[in-house]
Amino acid sequence: MGKIIFYEEKNFQGRSYECMSDCSDMSSYLNRCHSCRVESGCFMVYDRTNYMGSQYFMRRGEYSDYVSLGVSESIRSCRLIPQHRGSYKMKIYERENFQGQSQELTEDCDNMMERYRMNDCQSCHVMDGHWLMYEQPQFRGKMMYLRPGEYRSFKDMGMSGTRFSSVRRVTDSC
Repeated sequence: MGKIIFYEEKNFQGRSYECMSDCSDMSSYLNRCHSCRVESGCFMVYDRTNYMGSQYFMRRGEYSDYVSLGVSESIRSCRLIPQHRGSYKMKIYERENFQGQSQELTEDCDNMMERYRMNDCQSCHVMDGHWLMYEQPQFRGKMMYLRPGEYRSFKDMGMSGTRFSSVRRVTDSC
């Protein structure tokens, strides 16, 4: 179980909203959101409603000002990342619709180009576990949360033009 508290203003000021599950649109609870406290669990927060736009991974801790995380606007939706204690497995593909070169992953990969000679990753199938894909090697840059399922096109998820270069498992450290 997870718990996150959002605040309208920086430094945990203004109205607040407690959340313990997914929330596709926080506008009915808060006018804006500029800080939060994660009391337990891990969450992905999004700068647009319906889990769209830029994504940010939040684990237990205090986030007094989103600007320090690179968030240019307010947080608009959030998703609880459930704890996973089993194995991790995903297959990544170079092109959309599971086309092109593919690789199966069971552990973190800090640089897909170096390890697999893949220039790009545009679709994937997550069989087990929860994963974060990063735009740059070494788990840096823009990120995208993936839970079990098929992802035929990252463009359809609002990630048009983003090239992913590293991938990390979301482990039980949340």
